[in-house]
Amino acid sequence: MDKVKEECGVFGILDPEGGNVAHSIYYGLTALQHRGQEACGIVTSDTSGPVGNYHCRKNAGLVSEVFHENSLESLPGNLGIGHVRYSTTGGSRPENAQPLAISYIKGTLALAHNGNLVNTADLKWELVRNGAVFHTTTDSEVIAFYLARERVHTQTIQEAVLATARKLSGSYALVIMSPQKLIGLRDPYGLKPLCLGKRGQTYILASESCALSAVDAEFIRDVEPGEMVTLSEKGIESDRSLQTGRCAHCIFEYIYFARLDSRLDGINVYDARIAAGRSLARSHPVAADLVTGVPESGLPAAKGFALESGLPFGFAFYKNSYIGRTFIKPSQAERESGVHLKLSVLAASVKGKRIVLVDDSIVRGTTMKNLVQMLKEAGATEVHVRISSPPFRHPCYFGTDVPSEEELIANRLSLEGICRMLGADSLGYLDLKALPEMVKGLPLCTGCFDNNYPMEIPEPKPLPFWCGE
Repeated sequence: MDKVKEECGVFGILDPEGGNVAHSIYYGLTALQHRGQEACGIVTSDTSGPVGNYHCRKNAGLVSEVFHENSLESLPGNLGIGHVRYSTTGGSRPENAQPLAISYIKGTLALAHNGNLVNTADLKWELVRNGAVFHTTTDSEVIAFYLARERVHTQTIQEAVLATARKLSGSYALVIMSPQKLIGLRDPYGLKPLCLGKRGQTYILASESCALSAVDAEFIRDVEPGEMVTLSEKGIESDRSLQTGRCAHCIFEYIYFARLDSRLDGINVYDARIAAGRSLARSHPVAADLVTGVPESGLPAAKGFALESGLPFGFAFYKNSYIGRTFIKPSQAERESGVHLKLSVLAASVKGKRIVLVDDSIVRGTTMKNLVQMLKEAGATEVHVRISSPPFRHPCYFGTDVPSEEELIANRLSLEGICRMLGADSLGYLDLKALPEMVKGLPLCTGCFDNNYPMEIPEPKPLPFWCGE
């Protein structure tokens, strides 16, 4: 599909009463599977066991493919973290699967990272000049190296985490496991989500609140931008010394990434997408007979469009759930036909009708072009495309896999040119000014739309050749 790729998901859990947590991590990662389907992993340890003892399993594949009952039983312990990966920095290599776990002079340390650093090259050069040897090509390993190095010179793991964070520039939601503690850390802008939950006496950290529901945990609150929370047998400790007072939450969490039943930074994802559809209907009205969405991500905004416009909402596509990420498409022609296998038109719903087709974004335009053609071949008399985000014009440096500017259709063609290429009867994008209303005034990062990033982006620098792709 012609989509921006998912991000990563992190999950951490501590049961002070000593219960094994591997199954809970499995269920939490399954709930976060939409954030990454390339690889996953779990690391566990026992807070009352010997120092340096941990158990790790990770591999390429979905959570249900990598973990089974026997493998979960081989991961004992009351403390653990997990990760589902979509590669941004580092590429899709087996060794890049997370969490990263290391043994060093202070014991053990493991971390899982959602986000992307923009100063990775500078940090890696500093480390390799001091003898560091890298085993992955991820920026997450850079964080792990600095944590271990700082921990040797600090009294606590919390001090090492804060010292490391002050060197990082970019986006990060981190869950970090030491022999006795579970730590959650969010970058000062809050670009990546992280929340805190509780089940009885068990504490949980997760990228999204839907993962808390999956393990029957109560949502306590979001970890604040620039906040470090430490979970231990003593309870919850918070440090806000990294906060700057300036936030920039990733807008694409609300447009596409986050699961529909999640709540991020006080905003219900479902409500945000409904609001986007309503705004589209006000700014780009059209006479039509049916409003529909591209499954699954376009459906909530389509519902909002229908509610605001008074037009009927209905389904125009059937999605084949069994055509998944492993479907083999070796040639360009077969890649283009893949959309026909994944989605089929409900001809009786569209024949002789004027259709409003809503989706969350257009990247290269090939998928939307195919869908418009499919609707017209099924008898739709008109197809009016509405997009619940502004046009993609710029790269994302913080973990969203936006293609290069040359590949983005909004950079190559005018609005009229895109409409003609799609074969649509009209085209309308969500206005950039509508985004704050969509999230009730939450401060946002909108750099991929308007080139306005919350921090200075350094010029690209080459990595040490043995640390690159």
